[in-house]
Amino acid sequence: MIELQGVWKTFSVGPVRVHALSDVSFRISRGEFVILTGTSGAGKTTLLRVLYGAERPTEGEVEVLGRDVPSLGRSEVAALRRSLGVVFQDAKLLPARTVYDNIAFVLRALGTPRSQITARVFDALRKVGLSSRAQAYPAQLSQGEAQRAALARAIVRKPPILLADEPTGNLDEGMATEIHDVIKDIWTSGTTVILATHQAGLAAVLKRRTLVLERGRLIKDQG
Repeated sequence: MIELQGVWKTFSVGPVRVHALSDVSFRISRGEFVILTGTSGAGKTTLLRVLYGAERPTEGEVEVLGRDVPSLGRSEVAALRRSLGVVFQDAKLLPARTVYDNIAFVLRALGTPRSQITARVFDALRKVGLSSRAQAYPAQLSQGEAQRAALARAIVRKPPILLADEPTGNLDEGMATEIHDVIKDIWTSGTTVILATHQAGLAAVLKRRTLVLERGRLIKDQG
């Protein structure tokens, strides 16, 4: 489902070349829940961006859902992203739209029949425990509710893979635990999950396979 072989990503910062990823290789099978961890600057976000085609690797092979990601053209990258659910530390909700419309917007963009949209939006909201907030605007939501809305938006298209980049980085411990529980529920419904976090102890709590990055290198693949 996801496979990287010898992936490097190098950026030029003035005269200096910085290796954000250095010879990273791993494989993730359908239905896995994988925690990607490491300190700030370890390469977690860069790795996720490589997976959904926002960054091209400097060297190496990247395959996602049977697609050779580095070789994809712009329209093909867009098609790949429509097959993935992606959640960020910032919920990135459209402020002038209700929670319902933030989620329905995705389905409309995909050409989903209007007769199906309401049921699918509320199914996604139910899965994240946010059905009662469908008509609220982002400014009326707590940070935890905003992240639940972002998760609902990510899964409404029923993607085979969910990529979550520090989704609880702005939340207190209680809210973070709630979001992690929601992500676990999404995983048990059959979605493959990669959860990036700087919280090294989260792996022990969730008891999932853990990939540890350090200065762009994969130093541990455990569980």
